[in-house]
Amino acid sequence: MARTAGKAKTRKAVAKRFKVTGTGKVLRRKQGKRHLLQNKNRKRKRNLGKVTLVSDADIKNVKENLPFA
Repeated sequence: MARTAGKAKTRKAVAKRFKVTGTGKVLRRKQGKRHLLQNKNRKRKRNLGKVTLVSDADIKNVKENLPFA
Protein backbone atom coordinates (compact mmCIF):
# COMPACT_ATOMS: atom_id res chain seq x y z
CA MET A 1 0.00 0.00 0.00
CA ALA A 2 1.25 3.48 -0.78
CA ARG A 3 2.58 5.54 2.12
CA THR A 4 0.40 8.50 1.10
CA ALA A 5 -2.88 6.64 1.56
CA GLY A 6 -4.81 7.68 4.66
CA LYS A 7 -3.85 10.15 7.36
CA ALA A 8 -0.30 11.51 7.32
CA LYS A 9 1.51 10.57 10.52
CA THR A 10 4.80 11.78 11.91
CA ARG A 11 7.47 9.12 12.33
CA LYS A 12 8.36 9.74 15.98
CA ALA A 13 11.83 8.20 15.68
CA VAL A 14 12.64 10.72 12.94
CA ALA A 15 11.10 13.61 14.91
CA LYS A 16 13.44 12.86 17.83
CA ARG A 17 16.55 12.84 15.65
CA PHE A 18 16.01 15.80 13.31
CA LYS A 19 14.90 19.42 13.61
CA VAL A 20 13.56 21.58 10.79
CA THR A 21 14.52 25.26 10.96
CA GLY A 22 12.26 28.15 10.04
CA THR A 23 13.82 28.38 6.59
CA GLY A 24 13.30 24.67 5.91
CA LYS A 25 16.81 23.37 6.56
CA VAL A 26 17.11 20.06 8.41
CA LEU A 27 19.53 19.74 11.34
CA ARG A 28 21.04 16.57 12.78
CA ARG A 29 23.53 15.55 15.45
CA LYS A 30 26.95 14.26 14.43
CA GLN A 31 27.80 10.61 14.88
CA GLY A 32 30.81 9.38 16.82
CA LYS A 33 30.38 10.78 20.34
CA ARG A 34 28.95 7.75 22.13
CA HIS A 35 31.98 5.68 23.10
CA LEU A 36 35.72 5.23 22.46
CA LEU A 37 36.20 8.87 23.45
CA GLN A 38 39.58 8.45 25.16
CA ASN A 39 41.48 8.25 21.87
CA LYS A 40 39.72 11.26 20.31
CA ASN A 41 41.23 14.65 21.01
CA ARG A 42 39.35 17.47 22.74
CA LYS A 43 38.87 19.55 19.63
CA ARG A 44 37.35 16.61 17.77
CA LYS A 45 34.97 15.75 20.63
CA ARG A 46 33.95 19.39 20.99
CA ASN A 47 33.09 19.63 17.31
CA LEU A 48 31.19 16.34 17.40
CA GLY A 49 28.82 17.91 19.93
CA LYS A 50 27.59 20.53 17.48
CA VAL A 51 24.68 20.15 15.09
CA THR A 52 25.09 20.10 11.33
CA LEU A 53 22.92 20.10 8.22
CA VAL A 54 21.52 16.95 6.67
CA SER A 55 22.96 16.25 3.22
CA ASP A 56 20.91 17.18 0.17
CA ALA A 57 20.52 13.50 -0.76
CA ASP A 58 18.69 12.73 2.50
CA ILE A 59 16.52 15.81 3.02
CA LYS A 60 13.63 14.46 0.93
CA ASN A 61 13.41 11.24 2.96
CA VAL A 62 13.53 13.07 6.29
CA LYS A 63 10.85 15.56 5.31
CA GLU A 64 8.54 12.79 4.05
CA ASN A 65 8.58 11.34 7.55
CA LEU A 66 7.90 14.75 9.13
CA PRO A 67 4.75 15.85 7.29
CA PHE A 68 3.91 18.68 9.74
CA ALA A 69 7.40 20.17 10.13
